[in-house]
Amino acid sequence: MAKINIIGLGFGDIDDLTLKSINLIKNHKNFFRTDKSPAIEYLKENKIDFLSYDKIYESEEDFDNVYNIISEDLIQKAKNYSVINYCVPKTPALFDKVTEILLEKKFKNQIEIKIFNNGGFLEKIYDILEKPITNNVKIIDALELKPTQLDINSDLIIFGIYDNIIASEVKIHLEEVYKEDYRIKVINDFSDKDKCFSIPIYKLDRLDEYNHNTLIYISKTKDDKRNYDMNNLIDIMERLRSKDGCVFDNEQTHESLRAYLVEEAYEVIDAIDNNDVDSLEEELGDLLLQIVFHSQIAKEEGYFNIWNVINGISDKMIYRHPHVFSGESTKDIDEINYKWDKLKNKSKGIESISESMMSIPKDFPMLLKAYKIQKKAAKVGFDWDYKEEAYEKIKEEIEELKLAIDSNTFDDIEDEFGDLLFAIVNFSRFLEVNPHIALNRTINKFIFRFKYIEDTLVKEGKQLEKTSLEDMDILWNQAKKLK
Repeated sequence: MAKINIIGLGFGDIDDLTLKSINLIKNHKNFFRTDKSPAIEYLKENKIDFLSYDKIYESEEDFDNVYNIISEDLIQKAKNYSVINYCVPKTPALFDKVTEILLEKKFKNQIEIKIFNNGGFLEKIYDILEKPITNNVKIIDALELKPTQLDINSDLIIFGIYDNIIASEVKIHLEEVYKEDYRIKVINDFSDKDKCFSIPIYKLDRLDEYNHNTLIYISKTKDDKRNYDMNNLIDIMERLRSKDGCVFDNEQTHESLRAYLVEEAYEVIDAIDNNDVDSLEEELGDLLLQIVFHSQIAKEEGYFNIWNVINGISDKMIYRHPHVFSGESTKDIDEINYKWDKLKNKSKGIESISESMMSIPKDFPMLLKAYKIQKKAAKVGFDWDYKEEAYEKIKEEIEELKLAIDSNTFDDIEDEFGDLLFAIVNFSRFLEVNPHIALNRTINKFIFRFKYIEDTLVKEGKQLEKTSLEDMDILWNQAKKLK
């Protein structure tokens, strides 16, 4: 069976290599991922032949292509020579994609793989940093970095920052989680502690010293109270609910928090309606707190925790988006919405449209409830064909309300008034207007105009209660011209 010895060249000093690795290099064909390694000088001095794959990096634009080409070539050369060495900088099992590919393909290609790491990566890093190794370290490849991988409660080591372009991408992701002036360590040379220096994150892409060894170290933010993540919020809530926590928070239940949850949701909507991004950020935080609060109570009662909530909604999103996660084809948004409703009803055991209508929460805002019910009926064809017909229905309901008022029977008046509201909501669908949002805008508009009347009268030294309706109407019309 052909064999590939994958030899890690450590972090700069050839003396760190084991005697076994040195002997392998002396006795077999050597193929280097890159000749940018201090070991190259040793090979030249000892007249040891080697081949570098640097030219493939220069000829290919896509890194995945580079790694696949190198791995295929190594497999072929192993079959030709029986035993070869593939030499890579640092630690192959941690840093090298080709090693990953070779391990995946070894059975298919009947190749034996033996890895010689040479040197402890973490030990070398923390020696340069002159710090003890923490028990919570996360190591990430810069080319695969995503903000969701970042953990402010762990030490992070991000390697593979070969140039300013990669550094710029890393900076963008870091600034999604950390403050831009949070200080990080840059290590450019594992053999020289002077090449380790501290900079704020915003300067990360402004350096001219990047090379194949460059990595950055980001310490956990334990002592920096400006950075928090989901885990910190959970810890805060657990402390508030502990015996040494807050009396008010300890007394809360799911039932007592209902009003706060609704209030925070409406404050989010208000921030959106006012196009107030700063308020939206704050109100979303308040809404998130309510979710964490309820999850903490449920955890204490032994039902579920916040991670169950996150797992549940993640599973639901994947299940209800087969066109994204399962490769199903979709024609348009209408088909996506149809499949969404079908999957939703299936997961909830709903088999009919009326059951779907009855599944709407009883405390749902009535305008929205009417809107949703009408949309469900419309999906099976129970609807007007044209908006003009829906508008005529409003006029019909107005006439019926007038008759009910003339009859002076309260139940009839209430019935017909409800029918009128229902017809107006139905007409809103044809206009593609959400009635709840529209009414909320009108309420805000009314308050703004009424405040204008009140403020104007105060400036004029007049009292609202003693002002005639005609005078107030003049001010109202003035307010209508203002935004």
